[in-house]
Amino acid sequence: MKIILTAVNAKYIHSNLAVYTLQASAEKAGVFPEIREFTINQSKDSMLRSLFLARADVVCVSCYIWNISIVEDLITEYHKISPKTKIWLGGPEVSYHAEEMLEQYPFLAGIMKGEGEVTFQEIAVYYQNQGNGMEGKTLEEIHGITYRDADGAVKSNPWRPVMDLSEVDFPYANLKKFENRIIYYESSRGCPFSCSYCLSSIDKRLRFRNLDLVKKELAFFLEQKVPQVKFVDRTFNCKKDHAMAIWKFIAEHDNGVTNFHFEIAADLITEEELELLNTLRPGLVQLEIGVQSTNPQTIEAIHRKMDFGKVTEIVNRIAKGRNIHQHLDLIAGLPYEDYASFRRSFADVYALRPQQLQLGFLKVLRGSFMYEHTKEYDCHYQEREPYEVLYTKWLPYDDVLKLKDVEEMVEVYYNSGQFVHTLPMIERLYENPFDFFQELGDFYRAKGYSEAAHNRIQRYEILLEFLRDEKQQDEAFFRQMMVLDLYARENMKTRPHFAKDPSEWKNESRDFYQKEAETRTLLPSYTTYDWKQLQRMTHVEVFDYDVLGNGEKARTVLLFDYQKRDPLTGNAEMIDCSELFYA
Repeated sequence: MKIILTAVNAKYIHSNLAVYTLQASAEKAGVFPEIREFTINQSKDSMLRSLFLARADVVCVSCYIWNISIVEDLITEYHKISPKTKIWLGGPEVSYHAEEMLEQYPFLAGIMKGEGEVTFQEIAVYYQNQGNGMEGKTLEEIHGITYRDADGAVKSNPWRPVMDLSEVDFPYANLKKFENRIIYYESSRGCPFSCSYCLSSIDKRLRFRNLDLVKKELAFFLEQKVPQVKFVDRTFNCKKDHAMAIWKFIAEHDNGVTNFHFEIAADLITEEELELLNTLRPGLVQLEIGVQSTNPQTIEAIHRKMDFGKVTEIVNRIAKGRNIHQHLDLIAGLPYEDYASFRRSFADVYALRPQQLQLGFLKVLRGSFMYEHTKEYDCHYQEREPYEVLYTKWLPYDDVLKLKDVEEMVEVYYNSGQFVHTLPMIERLYENPFDFFQELGDFYRAKGYSEAAHNRIQRYEILLEFLRDEKQQDEAFFRQMMVLDLYARENMKTRPHFAKDPSEWKNESRDFYQKEAETRTLLPSYTTYDWKQLQRMTHVEVFDYDVLGNGEKARTVLLFDYQKRDPLTGNAEMIDCSELFYA
């Protein structure tokens, strides 16, 4: 009896924790299913070919918001070429309307609902017993499934009671499968909060994996020096002693390579946790914080508990340590949040200067409180995944389109980290930085730039055009700010055309590097290199403005050291060498 677990991931770098955990659970019972992982960018033909040539008796597919349409197309075509194969689905995208799915796809054998480890194990044993002519549990006795009986009738068994998370098998014994991919890890399951848009709010049974087991498994990741471990815990720090124990462990066993990602509630962070976080190696930890909105009426309506004043305090204190990447989220389309309200929420969060500001749009998920109250909110959303909001009582579709443009501009000009010095200078032109991204988005639309892909330099050129034509700004100043940002990121092999002619300081640059090769005043770590090598490995740029200060007219010379970089931005260390350069 050949059983295959199938996942269709959003990207190759992602791995599907669910199918590997289910595989481990089945193996413990003596059944050895294979795994076939694909990505949403693969052709349907290549996926069909892989599944068909596997000659499986049973195929079980993991269903999520990002892949359900692809899965539905895939199983429809796969059934045609392999009609005897039993097809099962599982995951959050099918758990809450299982009977409807079985009616829609009459060839489906069944749906696994909710937690799948024990359910899949029992189904796998059931089919193996069938193949071997042995007796065991029947489908009627397996909890957590909706299935088609021998007569074709759809039957629903009771949902399975939640399991002890410490009994979930560790799926990463063989890390060769995960080379160059993100490792996903779960130390708790469930969520203490009741956010109306989230399926985690349905299950209040919050469970934690045994800490000794967690430490053993994290030690394995650290020994193997995996690049990144992303905790999938919905609110990692909801239990202080659990979070502290894990943070202390990774701090004490830091290998200098592995990064750990956590989703947290910032307003739950305690003084003790802050003190520990501030001691961590830069890059060891990154934090994702879901703010969603700063409108009190909206927060109340979505049943979210959040003290934004406390969030502000915590985020700012973490930021002072310059050692932790912070990612803050907002959601557009929530109840009572109109365009003006979202503009205020954006400004509130933007003022915290996170490394990433994610502007997302409400997804109306089956089974959620929000799904049940769409009429009340006059909330209309896409019929197909990702079920994204189209408009609400407070936010018309016109405004949704504007926010889509803002989202794109934030991704390109803020989240890219490529304009960290230019943006603050632009923000001085606005009362609210949201207006800059909105106006720039409008400019892209008006010029037809939104319809084409642009390389990095073109993004700078478009921004210069916007500042010159729409804002009547001093183009010379912003050209130099953008040159600063470009060379901060990398030692450019091709100099941007809008940069000053470096021949203006050619002689001074030669003299500067010759002196530096003798004294090693600014570059003491480059001891084995001569002056020409120093000149190639670093960069000197002469500016007409105080580009690292207030932007006033003042000749400034910066030395870019690419061996030393900011742990959060990745930018080169910049040394003001104005006096030495012209000495």
